[in-house]
Amino acid sequence: MLRTVSRFLGLPFLSRALGLVVMAAGFVQLCYDGARSIANNGLRVTSLAQLIQSLPQERITALGASIRQAAPWAETVLLTPLGLVPAALFGLGLGAVLVWLGQPPREPIGFLTRP
Repeated sequence: MLRTVSRFLGLPFLSRALGLVVMAAGFVQLCYDGARSIANNGLRVTSLAQLIQSLPQERITALGASIRQAAPWAETVLLTPLGLVPAALFGLGLGAVLVWLGQPPREPIGFLTRP
């Protein structure tokens, strides 16, 4: 269903391009966490909440206010659990979903292509 919506809106190329950029950012975050873990002689993982806290404070407050205005329940139901997810895993997963949504349709098997 999501793939047909993406194709209907004409966004497969944009979805694939954005997915590859997000996957690359997730991989960079994975390398950063790995280098930090080696340097500290222990496992160090950056959560999504820590990554968001590195943004400028006025953007964080504006984002929080807009989320609370749009859906007051989203902060407790979605944002708190998502804040605990490792940032690299979130980036790689979101990028993979976006690349999957932008795939071209498969050729049907068993249909004649010539009369």
